Order: sequence, then structure tokens, then C-alpha cells
Amino acid sequence: MTNAGPGRDRTAPLPARIGGRVELLPRVLSAVVLAAVALALAWAGGPAFDLFWFAAALAVLWEWHGLVAAPRRGPLTLLGGAALAVAAALAARGDPGRAVLALLLGSAVTLLLARGARRGLAALGPLYAGVLAVATPVLRHSALDGAAIVFWLFAVVWGTDTLAFFGGRALRGPKLAPRLSPSKTWSGFVVGVGSGALLGLAVAPRPVEATLVFAAGLVGGALAQAGDLFESSLKRRCGAKDAGSLIPGHGGVMDRLDGFIAASALAAAVGLWRFGPDGVGAGLLQW
Repeated sequence: MTNAGPGRDRTAPLPARIGGRVELLPRVLSAVVLAAVALALAWAGGPAFDLFWFAAALAVLWEWHGLVAAPRRGPLTLLGGAALAVAAALAARGDPGRAVLALLLGSAVTLLLARGARRGLAALGPLYAGVLAVATPVLRHSALDGAAIVFWLFAVVWGTDTLAFFGGRALRGPKLAPRLSPSKTWSGFVVGVGSGALLGLAVAPRPVEATLVFAAGLVGGALAQAGDLFESSLKRRCGAKDAGSLIPGHGGVMDRLDGFIAASALAAAVGLWRFGPDGVGAGLLQW
């Protein structure tokens, strides 16, 4: 998760500036390594791609229950992980409908077993993490634009995320959601979403209806930022700074993928509605 914050204080002492750069280095290195792995697997497709996103879904589920259901984190993650495994297997077979039913069943059982005031939030865990285990592989396996939609999502989400960060630092201005994410600004939001949409248009397969694909990128980028804010609100409610500590410089897996979860859910939903399972990848690219 990347925050678009105010620019660096040019009057700050030199050690403070150096310290900021040192803190940024692990973030950049982690992002480069993860991006390289994700791009290579998206290009290759197949079981390795599915396993990568299933592992990401398990990590997100573990972090989710660490936030909302710590006393029963292990059992609830085990239960939800079983639902994720069934859903991922069904998605790999081209059956997203039953995959979603498996996630709903996992959420229902989680609701029965969870305790405390956050039972409802705990029950959302399998559905939230399940987007990675189901929607992303279903998109990649699409006979129409399977690889293209994944690369498009990467361009839109990563572009929005990165350019919102640097745009907000450079331009500053009014805060976007000061109670949820104090460092995010409206300038960063506009720069990020616009840049992400342009990058999405640049990587989209030709020929495309440029205006509509650009508009889809704007919606996808805005939704990615909303996903970021949703996770920020969850962490604030649970009194946590990060969802985890697995990724140096970023926090947890959920901190890195919150925007992608929201955007890929949109792409899968629109694709299934417009073209069905075989053409789901074309939902946001062919108009």
C-alpha cells in the first residue's frame, strides 16, 4: 500500500534526508523483486501463476485474522484456507460460480466459529482474500485477453499507486481522507489515477476503443485507491499500523495488494457479466 503524502522538507537536516532515503530503499527493492516475479508468472500463466496467487491469498487471510480475530487466528485461518483451496481448484477448472459458493460457505462457517464483536469482520476474510485465489486466475485463464487483462491491471494499479505517492509528495495540497490515511492528498489521487489509466491504455492490446479503455482505467485506479483506504480504515479500527511485516518497506501482503484486490474484483465481475467465464478477460478491454 502506497500513501501519497506531502513533499520532503527541503530544509530538513542532511541526516534526516539520508535516513528517509535509506527507509525508501527496502521499499523499492521489495517492489522491484515482487513485480519481476508477478510479471514473469503472468507471462507464463499455468499452475505456477495459480499457486502464486493462492499463496498470496493465504497470506492475506492470515493477516486479516491477525487484525480482527487474533485469539482464534490459527483455526480460522485453517478453515478459511480450506475454503480458499477448494475455491482456487474450482477456479482453475473454469468454474468461478462454484468457487464463489465455496468462499461464501467458508465465510458462513467462519461467522459461526468466530467470537467477539468482530465476528462479522472475521467472516469477510475468506471473501476478501478469495479475490486473489479466484478472480486473478480466472482472468488469466480467459480465452479472450487472459494475459492482457492481468498486465493491464498491473499497469493501472501499480501506476496509480506509485504516481499517487510521488505526485502527492510533489504537489501536496488538501488531504484526501485525513482520518483514514493522513498522508494521502487529492493531488496525489488525481495524478495517480490519471497516470494509471494512461499506463493501462498504453499496455492494452490493439485495436481498442481508447476512450472507454481509458475510462475503465480511471475507474480501476479510483477503486484501487478506495481499496487502499478500506484497508487503512480496517487497520485503524483494529489499532494496527500495518497488516503484517512480511514485505520489507511495505508491511504485510495485504498492505501491498489492497488496491489490486479491489481492481481485480471489478475486472472479474464486469468480465463475467459481459462475456462469461471463457471471455472474462475481455470485460474491460473490448467495447
